[in-house]
Amino acid sequence: MMEMWMLLLLQLRLGNAPWTEVLGVSLSAPSNVSISSFNMEHILSFLPGPGTPPNAHFTVQIVHQRRSSWRPVVGCLELKAGQICNLTTAFKDPYSQYRARIQAFMPTQTSNWTVSEWFQPLSDTVLGPLDVSVSGCGNCLILQLRVPATSGAQQILQLKTLYRGVVLRVQRTRDGAQFTLNLPYTEETMITYLQPGVEYCVTVSVTTLFRSSSVSSPPHCAFTSPPPSTGSLYVILGLLGASCVLGLLLTGLVVHSGRLNSSRTLRQHKDWLQTPHSLTPPLRSSSEGGGDHCE
Repeated sequence: MMEMWMLLLLQLRLGNAPWTEVLGVSLSAPSNVSISSFNMEHILSFLPGPGTPPNAHFTVQIVHQRRSSWRPVVGCLELKAGQICNLTTAFKDPYSQYRARIQAFMPTQTSNWTVSEWFQPLSDTVLGPLDVSVSGCGNCLILQLRVPATSGAQQILQLKTLYRGVVLRVQRTRDGAQFTLNLPYTEETMITYLQPGVEYCVTVSVTTLFRSSSVSSPPHCAFTSPPPSTGSLYVILGLLGASCVLGLLLTGLVVHSGRLNSSRTLRQHKDWLQTPHSLTPPLRSSSEGGGDHCE
């Protein structure tokens, strides 16, 4: 008896019970079944069919393009309304195409299967923005590019394989002048021939060999040469002011010393001119020397 009930439940789960259509008690098939993908994380979403009871469950199966048999997805065998099915690990080959289907079921009822469109992980995923950091290097900018930290280990490996190039949109903050660079993808990239001491903002998006769409990163801004801080600027201005004052004092001291020396020289010369000078040598007295004298 137990085996018969198990067989009946299995037929209900597979949608093969013959009386469900005869009695008209089958559940409505799920609707709006779609697969979306962001950074190689693949999510199946759906809506319950009209009139589906709140206590109904849903089961998901997938098929590979080169295989004809459907297989169940672990973790998506008894979904509730409003839940999603993560197909990231189920789609093992990113170069192949897959389809998913979903069915509503209850202990005594099932619905028809609703099948999704064909999905290829590499071409149908949307590539999110990279993690970007920018630093100045004189007349250039250095960009560090990383796979988003929220990605899992499998996704990181697939994304690194998928990335082929980056599109850099560079804008000068001062006047809005901008240009675009297309470069190969590397984790470190340098933008050269920029003006020193000027702020630039960089927006990054990735390119692939497939038709995957890409979301650009927000602008990341940095100065090519770091501008001095406010405190350093005050120190520099103070030193310049002190240097100017010292230079003026030294100049004034030199000028004053020169004037003093000139005044002293002129005064000495004037005193010498005003002092009487005899042009004939003085007469010696008779007592000097051993000369002859008369009695």
